[in-house]
Amino acid sequence: MVLTYGLSLLFLCMLGYFVWFMVTQSGEIINNPYNKRQDVLAKKVRRGEIRSAGGEVLARTETDENGNDTREYPYDKVFCHVVGRITNSMTGIEGDQCYPLLTSHINPLEQLINTFRGEKNPGDNIVTTLDAGLQTAAYEALGDHRGAVVVIEPSTGKILAMVSKPAYDPNTVEEDWDSLVEDSGEESMLLNRATQGLYPPGSTFKLLTGMEYMIEHPKKYQNFQYQCKGSDSFSGNVINCYDREVHGTLDLESALAKSCNGAFAKIGTTLDIAAFRKLTERFLFNKPLPVSFEYNKSRFSLDEDSDMGELTQTVMGQGKTMITPLENAMIVAAIANSGEMMVPYVIDHIENAAGQTVTAYSPRSKGRIVKKWVAEGMGEMMEAVVKSGTGSSLQALPYPVAGKTGSAEFDSEGTSHAWFVGFAPAENPKIAVSVVVEGAGTGSQYAVPVAQQVFGQYWE
Repeated sequence: MVLTYGLSLLFLCMLGYFVWFMVTQSGEIINNPYNKRQDVLAKKVRRGEIRSAGGEVLARTETDENGNDTREYPYDKVFCHVVGRITNSMTGIEGDQCYPLLTSHINPLEQLINTFRGEKNPGDNIVTTLDAGLQTAAYEALGDHRGAVVVIEPSTGKILAMVSKPAYDPNTVEEDWDSLVEDSGEESMLLNRATQGLYPPGSTFKLLTGMEYMIEHPKKYQNFQYQCKGSDSFSGNVINCYDREVHGTLDLESALAKSCNGAFAKIGTTLDIAAFRKLTERFLFNKPLPVSFEYNKSRFSLDEDSDMGELTQTVMGQGKTMITPLENAMIVAAIANSGEMMVPYVIDHIENAAGQTVTAYSPRSKGRIVKKWVAEGMGEMMEAVVKSGTGSSLQALPYPVAGKTGSAEFDSEGTSHAWFVGFAPAENPKIAVSVVVEGAGTGSQYAVPVAQQVFGQYWE
């Protein structure tokens, strides 16, 4: 009797696991690029389209008179990293959503008729959160520079644009493959810089340093004062402002607006480093991101054992800290959203060939990273960056913008990546933008104009 009950229980457990696997895990297993079932599905189903939020076709399958399928990308290079490809390994949305694209949810009777006729059933279509106009504007704004742009809707986490340059043409990737892999020009065209590129954050990191100071001094942070002489020394570690500009007497807001290195180095010497590290980790430094696409973790290494040289470099965005443009967009979007970080996502819904929704995705919160007063206080200081600081050229826009520029040195010659992060409108944010332009120079000169074109396109 005991053996019978034991076998029955084992059978029920196996049955339960099988049902659980089929419901929750089977799609992920089938979606694995090494799963040969995809080849079987491709013989029965014509791969569905990938579309922008506005309905523009970003990827489609064309079938010739001999029944041969060819995947086409109407926007050529513009969406290559985020949409991806299916040739020479699958990447981007093409890889992440391979199984849904090769699954057909049209009327079962229609599927049966197509099977009898020897015709493929139309796969489901992926409708993304991407805005084709914003994506194109960001792509064109980067020009011939290497870099990346990420645009997020702060209140939902929807990714409205994700651009990486240099780019490649997914329509010709097979014939271009050898040169892409050889990469004789060291351009790394296959790399999605928006999610995988790691850069020192430069002065954009002062947003985090500033928020930690506010958290530690909630009633006194507005009383902060620093006398900038263009250069300062902290335990023998010399910190210079850009071009050794003398900023004079500064409070926290004007220190952020003028991007004064000395002021933030001074702030850094007063911080609780353990608490600061925890803040950065709440913003997902050193942590996995809750996204489905490929990315690299942003890194923060400062701890209580770090020396004064590393501390003063880190708090102003230099040192060993590394960040992706995506992570920087998530930080500024959380500030814009009163301290709540929304999970970035790029798939809005999946629909069948008849336009009926099969699966819909909703915004998800990662939680409140900082209290509302901290985020809103920092947002007001970011407005000062545009009104009276390094982002002043954005005053030309017909609505107020909040932002932060950055110039991140990355070699011994002082060559800098240009950064800008910000959101608009400042009082009711609709979009958050992260821009990095590799090796260009100052953020105000090279990254801000890119952001300006993106903001302008959104309200065109």
